[in-house]
Amino acid sequence: MLHVVTGAAGFIGSRLVAALNQAGITEILAVDDLQDGAKVRNLAGAEIADYLDKREFLAQLESGRLDGSIEAVLHQGACSDTMEADGRFMMENNYGYSKALLDWCQEEQVPFIYASSASVYGAGREFAEQRGNERPLNAYAYSKFLFDQYVRRIGERSAQVAGLRYFNVYGPNEQHKGRMASVAFHAFHQYRAEEKVKLFVGSEGFPDGGQQRDFVHVDDAVAVNLWLLENPGVSGIFNCGTGRAQAFNDVAAAVINTIEGSDASADELAERGLIEYIPFPPQLVGKYQSYTQADLTALREAGCTVEFRSVEEGVSSYARELMGT
Repeated sequence: MLHVVTGAAGFIGSRLVAALNQAGITEILAVDDLQDGAKVRNLAGAEIADYLDKREFLAQLESGRLDGSIEAVLHQGACSDTMEADGRFMMENNYGYSKALLDWCQEEQVPFIYASSASVYGAGREFAEQRGNERPLNAYAYSKFLFDQYVRRIGERSAQVAGLRYFNVYGPNEQHKGRMASVAFHAFHQYRAEEKVKLFVGSEGFPDGGQQRDFVHVDDAVAVNLWLLENPGVSGIFNCGTGRAQAFNDVAAAVINTIEGSDASADELAERGLIEYIPFPPQLVGKYQSYTQADLTALREAGCTVEFRSVEEGVSSYARELMGT
């Protein structure tokens, strides 16, 4: 029986494949769109049973060729570009495709674990998984929100359906994401190239570099996926973050201190010119989350005890990996 991972060559998907391998699972059907061939690096060390293009995978599902052969679907594939302006593409890729997979899984009684996003909360300050807290600001966020709504409308379920609202995920295997890679990734390479990290000036009452996000290491997010896989009786939509909002300054300081072998505060680094504050790009005005913090009540009540690394722990380990040490 196959474990299907969509977006398998992507950031979270490839780390999920690696974690399945570590758990002794190699009967994996990797599904992705490799128009960006650079992503194959993320799967080069993995053991899989087969690979299918995302369109071919859907065609095989609809034809019945895969009936009875799938143990679970871990759906990580999506267009995650929050600046993508083509709403029709976003809805077809993220919403329509996800609906087709979920419908098949329900018909075949196959567990379905999927990637949602904390972007559904928009500029709000409440992060419990409730409709009143959800105000998406862009097409990406809306596509994720609408699929969560579709999941909520399902009545009696024949198999597990669980969504994870990822907060700001960072870590290995994100290099192909370009400008959509994490703050930690960009801070590391920027410091290496320019000997400074650039952060945005203050906004919405936050000081320079003081905007706060819930930064979660990719392997901690993967651990929650595996916990759901091991607990097929758990369904629902759950936040996936640390439950601790930390400043962008903390990320920059963790990167710089790891590279330099120091222990300076962000204020000290800014005074030395190693952190520089720059104006907001006009295209982000009104579309920027200045604060996010996962409410983990539902996840913990479901029984998940996965521990999440702080920025100081997770970003430092990531920076060391990027340094090759």
